[in-house]
Amino acid sequence: MALSGMRGLSVFISDVRNCQNKEQERLRIDKELGNIRTRFKNEKGLTPYEKKKYVWKMLYIYMLGYDVDFGHMEAISLISAPKYPEKQVGYIVTSCLLNENHDFLRVVINAVRNDIIGRNETFQCLALTMVGNIGGKEFAESLAPDVQRLLISSSCRPLVRKKAALCLLRLYRKNPDVVNIDGWSDCMSQLLDERDLGVLTSVMSLFVALVSNNNEAYRNCLPKCVKILERLARNQDIPQEYTYYGIPSPWLQVKTTKALQYFPTVEDPNTRRALFEVLQRILMGTDVVKNVNKNNASHAVLFEALALVMHLDAEKEMMSQCVALLGKFIAVREPNIRYLGLENMTRMLLITDVQDIIKRHQTQILTSLKDPDISIRRRALDLLYGMCDVTNAKDIVEELLQYLSTADFAMREELALKAAILAEKFAPDLSWYVDVILQLIDKAGDFVSDDIWYRVVQFVTNNEDLQPYAAAKAREYLDKPALHETMVKVSAYILGEYSHLLARRPGCRPKEIFAIINEKLPKVSKPTVAILLSTYAKIMMHTQPPYPELQEQIWAIFRKYESYIDVEIQQRAVEYFVLSRKGAALVDVLAEMPKFPERQSALLKKAEDAEVDTADQSAIKLRSQQQTSNALVVTDQQHVNGSILGNQLGLVKMPSQKMEASTHNQGLTKENGAVSKVDPEPTPSADLLGDLLGPLAMEGPPAAPVSGEKNMISALEATPDAAGALALATVGDQSNSVQPIVNIAERFHALCLQDSGVLYEDPYIQIGIKAEWRAHHGHLVLFLGNKNTSPLLSVRALILPPSHLKMELSLVPETIPPRAQVQCLLEVVNLRASRDVAVLDFLYKFGTAVVSVKLQLPAVLNKFLRPISVSAEEFFPQWNSLSGPPLKLQEVVRGVKPMSLLEMANLFASLHLGVIPGLDTNPNNLVSCTGFYSEGTRAMLCLIRVETDPSDRTQLRITIASGDPTLTFELKEFIKEHLVNIPMSTHAPAPAPAPAPAPAAVPLQPQSPITPAGYTDPGVMLAGLL
Repeated sequence: MALSGMRGLSVFISDVRNCQNKEQERLRIDKELGNIRTRFKNEKGLTPYEKKKYVWKMLYIYMLGYDVDFGHMEAISLISAPKYPEKQVGYIVTSCLLNENHDFLRVVINAVRNDIIGRNETFQCLALTMVGNIGGKEFAESLAPDVQRLLISSSCRPLVRKKAALCLLRLYRKNPDVVNIDGWSDCMSQLLDERDLGVLTSVMSLFVALVSNNNEAYRNCLPKCVKILERLARNQDIPQEYTYYGIPSPWLQVKTTKALQYFPTVEDPNTRRALFEVLQRILMGTDVVKNVNKNNASHAVLFEALALVMHLDAEKEMMSQCVALLGKFIAVREPNIRYLGLENMTRMLLITDVQDIIKRHQTQILTSLKDPDISIRRRALDLLYGMCDVTNAKDIVEELLQYLSTADFAMREELALKAAILAEKFAPDLSWYVDVILQLIDKAGDFVSDDIWYRVVQFVTNNEDLQPYAAAKAREYLDKPALHETMVKVSAYILGEYSHLLARRPGCRPKEIFAIINEKLPKVSKPTVAILLSTYAKIMMHTQPPYPELQEQIWAIFRKYESYIDVEIQQRAVEYFVLSRKGAALVDVLAEMPKFPERQSALLKKAEDAEVDTADQSAIKLRSQQQTSNALVVTDQQHVNGSILGNQLGLVKMPSQKMEASTHNQGLTKENGAVSKVDPEPTPSADLLGDLLGPLAMEGPPAAPVSGEKNMISALEATPDAAGALALATVGDQSNSVQPIVNIAERFHALCLQDSGVLYEDPYIQIGIKAEWRAHHGHLVLFLGNKNTSPLLSVRALILPPSHLKMELSLVPETIPPRAQVQCLLEVVNLRASRDVAVLDFLYKFGTAVVSVKLQLPAVLNKFLRPISVSAEEFFPQWNSLSGPPLKLQEVVRGVKPMSLLEMANLFASLHLGVIPGLDTNPNNLVSCTGFYSEGTRAMLCLIRVETDPSDRTQLRITIASGDPTLTFELKEFIKEHLVNIPMSTHAPAPAPAPAPAPAAVPLQPQSPITPAGYTDPGVMLAGLL
């Protein structure tokens, strides 16, 4: 901005700066505004120089924070001036004083358009800069076509095209309709061939915005993006001015890798190979150097490349390389690099099979927990929480307990919460879990919420074998001279219920238990006093006939609190005193607490709320399984409250949605249009602890399932509109005016063999899936993308799970905004082996069209298999110990798709069946070993042997052995389906026949000799009944 020669402006600025206080400044400003207003009234007498000077003064006053409510037309009029100095002032002042909603902008549109379509490049740049700064819907509708023509024009200089690309980006963000998707796909492809890196960088910013809203329309641009990365990675034809500390245009590299992350997959093998070569070069060429600027640029490129590697589900070798590189970063002295390394390691926990590699850096991560920077300590804690499993839980939890004593107060609550959750999920046995929680309360009682000790009480109550141990530990802690009040609560409650189990131990007689608890009474708060009164009543109940001395002491306490000011304590004291005088009847009245029913946990919700930064990527988000859902889940499985099976603490248990039913009458319940047969459940008795929590439900075995077909038919007969509510139809029997543009059966089959991709797509919506499978748990993310500029309304999701799966879908919004993508988490827990398929009944409304589709979900048998490598010494004893049906089944399979032994081995590998070479002496045979994971059996070893005939590849003999008859049968039939060429009818046209049988064709499957012949759940009925 050249102000030379404007003496009046310079004097005014000097006067304002020399003001001694705010009042003097205000007087000088008001004087100048009055002068400007007077001069503008006689506009005809103003020379262009004077008008320009006064407009500059208005801008300066506006920048000081004063209101300038006049002179706008004078500023706008300068835009139409023929000379550059006046036009420059007009554009600058207009873009500063006016916003996109100002009425005066309509006046200036024609003048701006004339400059854009004119031949003067300087004027074009001024106009594009102002339009890009202001934006606005009116500018977008009026000027977008002219800006697009400038961008694709080959006669314009790069300077103008750069500004045109950024201007169009701003207009597109304000009004996406200004870019016609059909015509712009080819234009973008041509623009990405641009050799000038300045234009290319601006175009890539526009491309990122376009592809974020609709990646399918710009799929033809994907190879061009890879070529750009290749050019930059190899430093080919890169001008010196675009090389930053030896790195070729890092900004363009970052934007290009970000754009590639919006494409679900890279399907072309050559493009994929070239892309991974570039990513490999970036990974290998990045290191920590002393120059801060070079570090910042190289790491910006590196971390975007890591995000792209994770997005594309690269091979395990590259994933290992990424983790090794991050492991090097978390060990350097620079805190920013350590922080980024820890944060990206946490993100990598999303990737299957990477957790074991991250565990190698556990020692360094634990060291970061003691870093002076609290943000690094938080990231280390989050990473430890995410990488914890049954193999390292003991070490991590014990380290967290040690660190708890010295941790900052700002972190202790979050630290205690995460340690409690990890101890609960991955405890090797329940006694260790009790030890950890009691240590936690002892070391950081102020930071342990009531939810945590409620949880201990629930475990102890529901596990009889644990009760003596928990009571003994509570008694030990009461001997400590300094005890936190939370420890008093939990110890008093446990001893009140179970101290009679310790009666023969020294120091544990009722008198002694009462005496040591009563010592704490004067020092505790009112809520704890209420618990202690209940404990005294329980101790008296367990000593029948009572000791007279003990009885008098307890009665004296009850009488003391009969007139207490707190109503709760007063009521307890009065009632307990009256009840205690009933003698033997007290045993019935104050019986032990019953087992707690399953309840939804609040612990994970608390952990989520504690996250303040990087919440989208936090490990808590990955592990959270307690989201409230408005999705409909139909299930006929009833839960029976009881003790946990065995003596193991299982992984987190999914909460199931229960339909309300009358406690007296058995009948049908209709909720959100879903109909299910329900049995009455007894109302659980009110308990002292309030809402006890339950990611790990205290459950016994499930009740015996009734016939699902009978239930469904009777339900449909009972209510005339039940059939309409459930809308039962096979996947291939859907009649919509809107047809899919992908082959649904082929997409389902592809997702059965891979973990991410598109499940369904039509002109209005795209449904994608990204899944992570760990043991018997599945974490699926459904991506619901609205492809249009109008919202999708009345969105509804109904999950129809088979009886062997527990499924929970997170919140599904009723409306998906235009050009928006919604992510919904679907949690899956496998209960036992079965080939039945879950179904997603999805419905939405677009305009007047109502679209309803039923999609099979790829939560199939092989997702819960993990290949195992065993030696001959381990294989054959197991093989020989499983002799004969039903644990070992053999069948000659005919009609097999002809394939070589190598192709069959690749097929088995894609099904997670680990092929073990050299185990069978016959080279024409194939031996495989895998582990099947379910909630009931955890890991179950499965052994497979396939004998082929080289002269006839259409037949073979398969032998399968495992310790579970149902698993053996189901796995045999599952493998047969992938070996035999069964024709499959598809709903949408496809270029080639689908390579696997339609999972919907359930009647083709043989019936298991172990399971009932009739289907017992709505999911199977949906897939096979019709």
